[in-house]
Amino acid sequence: MASADARERIIVAAERLIAEHGPEVPLRDIATAAGQRNNSAVQYHFGSRDGLIDAVAEHRIADLEQHRLELLAESEAAGVAQDVRVLVSALVIPMLTVPYEHGATHYARFLEQVRTHSALAADTNLDRAGRAAVRLIIIRLDRALRDLSPAVRRRRLRVLPTVLFALLADRERAVCAGDLPPDDPHSAAELVDLIVGMLTAPVSAATSPSR
Repeated sequence: MASADARERIIVAAERLIAEHGPEVPLRDIATAAGQRNNSAVQYHFGSRDGLIDAVAEHRIADLEQHRLELLAESEAAGVAQDVRVLVSALVIPMLTVPYEHGATHYARFLEQVRTHSALAADTNLDRAGRAAVRLIIIRLDRALRDLSPAVRRRRLRVLPTVLFALLADRERAVCAGDLPPDDPHSAAELVDLIVGMLTAPVSAATSPSR
């Protein structure tokens, strides 16, 4: 039990410190922030820096996925399961609420810092157990965007996490600074609008559909 508590404290501390200082923050600083006297506590519990980042990324996935699955079920019941905005909302809205209901303060900024890490790479992580909702959303978005060429769809879906994490982090910073209420519905709707706009934007004549 004590080991599990120490592990969770390290994860929470790592989420905050990586958000504030980047993924190369000293592991001993994370251990200290988590109340661990042993500077090797991170290696003991997670094996390495990569193992820690992977654990932090996984820490909130289950709750997010559960909320997404509920939203997907509602969209299927309403007959709008292939609607781009509905799908984007199912991906995004849980990220604005669920982590913070469970004590997160730096979740989005952590994601922004580690967006290129293998723990978040879509091409290697969508097949993981516990990622069924995100996998289904991406598959359905690919189908819903069929008016675009396959190459354009691939590029836009590949850049989706980068854009999403940046927007979420910007919103989180505004909330933490007191410039935005955490439950502000207008900023949430605008964030979804921005993602939908990025995915569905017209392809200019200068863009080759074969690229």
